[in-house]
Amino acid sequence: MTATAPDRARRSHRLFIIAITIAVVVILADQLTKWWAETALAGGKVIHVIGDALRFVLVYNPGAAFSIGTGFTWIFAIVAAIAAGAIGWYAWRVRSLGRAIGLGLVLGGAVTHLGDRLFREPGFARGHVVDFIAYGNFFIGNVADIAIVGGAILFVVVMLVEGRRADAARP
Repeated sequence: MTATAPDRARRSHRLFIIAITIAVVVILADQLTKWWAETALAGGKVIHVIGDALRFVLVYNPGAAFSIGTGFTWIFAIVAAIAAGAIGWYAWRVRSLGRAIGLGLVLGGAVTHLGDRLFREPGFARGHVVDFIAYGNFFIGNVADIAIVGGAILFVVVMLVEGRRADAARP
């Protein structure tokens, strides 16, 4: 039995609500942990969680991952805005729970990074992202970064699994 158009629309609407809810949770978690980091780690304080392998240290990142493109913060704001819009548009049409969860994670991370770029110092569309989770000497990130990477991985895995199911269903 195939779903009717209204049934598909209701399911798509429910999945969109799930994606948006996850995005809001990511935004809140990211901003609350950044507030904590700015409060608890001010003045160069470092909290060692697992020796030097995992520690909390406050930095303000004007660039992208690994501080790439530090002079182009305004471009990252534009890219984040476009990405958030595109993800939101796709989330409205998503038909799988796994994809909705992945999109919600990525959307939340993109929106909170956009908010940092728009509203944090040193000024509008030039704001620096608050990073505080240091992974050895390799990378310093935040909750939004974890959500973006985790959501992207989940989305790809779900697409691969769904593709294999579709391939297996073909005669």
